[in-house]
Amino acid sequence: MKRSFAALTCALTLCAGLALPASAADFTDVPAGSWYEAAVEEALENGWMTGVSDTLFSPDATVTRSTVAVVLWRLEGEPTPVWRGHFPDVPIDSWYGIAADWACEAGIINGTDKGTFSDGTVTRQELAVMLSRYDTYKDRDLAEGSPNLYSDAGDVASWAKEGVAHAIGMGWLEGDGGKLSPKGTTTRAQLAVILQRMNTQAMG
Repeated sequence: MKRSFAALTCALTLCAGLALPASAADFTDVPAGSWYEAAVEEALENGWMTGVSDTLFSPDATVTRSTVAVVLWRLEGEPTPVWRGHFPDVPIDSWYGIAADWACEAGIINGTDKGTFSDGTVTRQELAVMLSRYDTYKDRDLAEGSPNLYSDAGDVASWAKEGVAHAIGMGWLEGDGGKLSPKGTTTRAQLAVILQRMNTQAMG
């Protein structure tokens, strides 16, 4: 009963914090006609992402593990995890606590070898792996793109090769100047575009 009450309290707190603008035009840092404006608009309308304040979306800010957990949790319809408290470093009442527990149970975010969530910046190859695991959770076949199309394909970690190949094959992860930059970071604008592509493919 205590766990159920804590989960409900956390969910209500999280929902209360989502009362932010639902239009890209409301954010002063999302220029009209920008390459990510439509994606941000779609992410807002569907409730996948919110702004960091009433007037800022922070498109250039880097994506964190907690953000990915929450975004995929929302994309899945905000399911209730079976158990709370999978990670000792994630307070049960934190804004991403429910999402982190769900992501753990879904096999999307497993945590570190010490069993911690270790929130922090997500690299492009880490994001690719999380998205690949989400597709596995959805029982979808994994696409097979070729990292070898990029000059820095050798920088992809062995544990990330399958996930990166899938992200490339699905068109989620694209290079720049012939490089994939697997150890680089992903911005919030780029994440919005990826979510738009995922939704388009799911509906098509």
